Amino acid sequence: MELWYTQQQTENIRFSMKVKEHLFTGKSYYQQIDIFDSDEMGRFLIIDGIVMLTSKDEFIYHDMIVHVPMATNPDIKKVLVIGGGDGGTVRELTRYTGIEKIDMVEIDRMVVEACQKYLPLTANKLDDKRVQLFFEDGIEFVRRSKEKYDLVIVDSTDPIGPGEGLFTMEFYTCCYNLLSEDGILVNQCESPFYEKNAKEMRKAVQKIKSLFSICKMYQYNMPTYPSGHWFFGFASKKYDPIKDFKPEKWESLGLETKYYNKNIHVGSFMLPTYVEKMIEVVDKK
Repeated sequence: MELWYTQQQTENIRFSMKVKEHLFTGKSYYQQIDIFDSDEMGRFLIIDGIVMLTSKDEFIYHDMIVHVPMATNPDIKKVLVIGGGDGGTVRELTRYTGIEKIDMVEIDRMVVEACQKYLPLTANKLDDKRVQLFFEDGIEFVRRSKEKYDLVIVDSTDPIGPGEGLFTMEFYTCCYNLLSEDGILVNQCESPFYEKNAKEMRKAVQKIKSLFSICKMYQYNMPTYPSGHWFFGFASKKYDPIKDFKPEKWESLGLETKYYNKNIHVGSFMLPTYVEKMIEVVDKK
């Protein structure tokens, strides 16, 4: 008998992977969590039936969510990560010796503990001495925090379930207030391809544009996400990711990456026509 994991990406589109072993299953207060192993994609994390990451392609997501803002301002010292329970974002951040403090706020302790046990590929730096874990609601954390951060990364799930509040105007406003005067915000910004995702992307972009003087989107190819065409948002009070990008400074750090490089950095902000038009609609509202 064969076991397959299948995700209903849209009403008419399904994505499947053949499963070698079901390593973990658990239902927390917030969501259903499963970790599988496969021959083709390695181990993969599923939350509420949706692919969060696979061993095969996680480096794409984590390279782009971290190295784009860090290469724009390599002098970042204090970082806040909202979500990111698999640990991959923190793993990439810890590679920067100049970073002094990384606070990670994850609502679901079970996700972190499962990943530490079954996905050490991404979770192996959560015990770094610069990292402090907070198991609580990200919205409540940003509401009450008095800390100032140079970089806030919103490594969230889709805007359903526990991730829904991380796409609200209140949340983005609180993030803005936590940023230093030259701070950068990077957020998971969905996909423009399928209408359900595109609707959420437009709403997120509109909210962030109303807060930040510099607001851009950049793209990456994620094979296991619906359509494969996904985006992060980049917003800052000071830094433009193209005009202020100094590749020689980032390259002098000597970091080896599997996806990110100086050409990808610039090219990821060059948007397809249909996405440009989508953003134009947002700007006119």
